[in-house]
Amino acid sequence: MTKTDPETADNRPPSRRAPAGAAVLREDVTDAIRGAVFEELAAVGFARMSIEGIARRAGVGKTAVYRRWKSKLAMVLDLVSVFAEQGLPVPHTGSLYGDIRALLAVASMALRHPIASQVIPDLLVESVRHPEIADAIKAALLDGQQGVAVVVVREAVERGELPAGADPDRALDLIVGPLYWRLVVVKGGLPKGYLDDLAKSAVAALTAVA
Repeated sequence: MTKTDPETADNRPPSRRAPAGAAVLREDVTDAIRGAVFEELAAVGFARMSIEGIARRAGVGKTAVYRRWKSKLAMVLDLVSVFAEQGLPVPHTGSLYGDIRALLAVASMALRHPIASQVIPDLLVESVRHPEIADAIKAALLDGQQGVAVVVVREAVERGELPAGADPDRALDLIVGPLYWRLVVVKGGLPKGYLDDLAKSAVAALTAVA
């Protein structure tokens, strides 16, 4: 008789639960489910997303999903938390312009990703109804970027490009705000040289304000 893998088998809940900690959760299955969550969010949105649809996309049974998360909200919160842990790399190019240009390159790549461009706006809408999502998004999209902005501004101050007291929050608004508006809200393309011009404008605004 062929042994059934509980991580990929179909899933009517077992009549008797295994003792806590007995099941071994395969990392490749967890990764497949997380990828399926992203795809399902992009395809149907949070409101219409279902455990069944995610399991189908991941090629696993519902039980494999429920072993990891008790609900679709828990899945999305975990997904956003994983994204937050990866963080935004801190650039160390040696100049304020170089650091800002590097940040814009990474941010534009992320925001132009076909799945991210669908998922982020949908989750922002859902965050109004689910405070937990709002908190997770803040941790993933704001807190991490604020930390990067603090380092960029501090190093620019140390180089003498900005005076002491320059505001990292204002820097973040000037750097990422226009890009987010263009790619996520307006959904426009990026003309050639746009990121270069945006980086120059951010530097000019920061030095003028300072």
